[in-house]
Amino acid sequence: MSLGIVSSYDEKLLEVARNVLRTNLGVSLGEKLLVITDTEKIGIGMALFRAGLDLGLDAVISIMRPRRRNGEEPPDHVAASWLESDVFIAPTRYSLTHTQARRRAVERGSRGATMPNINEDIFIRTLSIDYRNHVVPLCRRILDMVSRCSEIRVETEMGTNISFQVGGREFHIDSGIYDKPGSWGNLPAGEVYIAPVEGTAEGIVIVDGSISGGIGVVKNPVKITVRNGFAIDIAGHSEASELKRVLDSVGRREAYNFPAEFGIGCNPSARLSGVVLEDEKILGTVHMAFGDNSTFGGTTMAGVHIDVVILRPTIYADGRIVANRGVWRF
Repeated sequence: MSLGIVSSYDEKLLEVARNVLRTNLGVSLGEKLLVITDTEKIGIGMALFRAGLDLGLDAVISIMRPRRRNGEEPPDHVAASWLESDVFIAPTRYSLTHTQARRRAVERGSRGATMPNINEDIFIRTLSIDYRNHVVPLCRRILDMVSRCSEIRVETEMGTNISFQVGGREFHIDSGIYDKPGSWGNLPAGEVYIAPVEGTAEGIVIVDGSISGGIGVVKNPVKITVRNGFAIDIAGHSEASELKRVLDSVGRREAYNFPAEFGIGCNPSARLSGVVLEDEKILGTVHMAFGDNSTFGGTTMAGVHIDVVILRPTIYADGRIVANRGVWRF
């Protein structure tokens, strides 16, 4: 079936969109597909919608205004449609990953992926690889290294030195294969992540990679001081000021919950681009987050989720080095 509005779209974009639906999401003929996009990411959204039609899906696309920040809920009518979908995919400016709408849809059995701030270059480059043979095995090996530990400590040559408890919480794999009811994650994918126990983090984080929320690659490192699981000081230049502005805009102390997430990159095709959707998947990096973790095992609801990426970390699991300056000790 042809659709005039997308007939001129690059064939490579459409080819990758078909591959995402077939391979990563495992779609079947007649399934109800919901594409959630906004006016800034409509190109990728329309390519996915067209691919869904080409594959015989009962496809619907919802185009909304961009949200104001990561973690802001979609409009009520979009959330209602989400509940009725079998499969969803969401290329949007700001992340819908850590929203109650996404959580409720997945609990109802919908499966799919969010794609916050993706662009066409990242879409084609990172979603053309074989996830089953290149990303999934790396995720599983890294999970084996950390899954049974109680405490994580991260150090870097830049000055990061932070520890926090993870005992009693489950590490999750975001492998990019979401073919079972209720399975979900980001695309591009490739990370192992957990919600650290609230109130247990102590130390310093030096952000030298990138920051989500529209900030991008950091030109000047940002220093985050953490006490009792909260960021009590954020220091640096313009990036630090913008990060504080985004967190303060929520108007809730919970926005400074840190780290709400601890994640480990596992994708060999990812590179530092300033789009944290990709940056946090880089093999040899870790990322941590401010704010909400209620959708993946934590207890904090904050209405915001901002990731920061740290390069070349040394990672200790219960005092044992599992990665040294970004190189894993498999």
